Amino acid sequence: MNSNEHVAFNAVAPLGWRKSSYSGPNNDDCLEVADGHNLVPVRDSKSTHEPALVFQHDSWSRFVQGIKHGEPRGC
Repeated sequence: MNSNEHVAFNAVAPLGWRKSSYSGPNNDDCLEVADGHNLVPVRDSKSTHEPALVFQHDSWSRFVQGIKHGEPRGC
């Protein structure tokens, strides 16, 4: 993923935030994703007032598929 594919996003604006099904069981490693936007906004559920990152749909889909298939999560 190129570094110019994600930028800060006003995390308060999008509606429809949902918690990732891959978030930790203790709610300490939680991501939220907002559906229905041109880009995919992603934020930390513990810091909903902070800016979110946004990703192109194809980049986010590749990331999610990689996680589902157990690919390494490193940079």
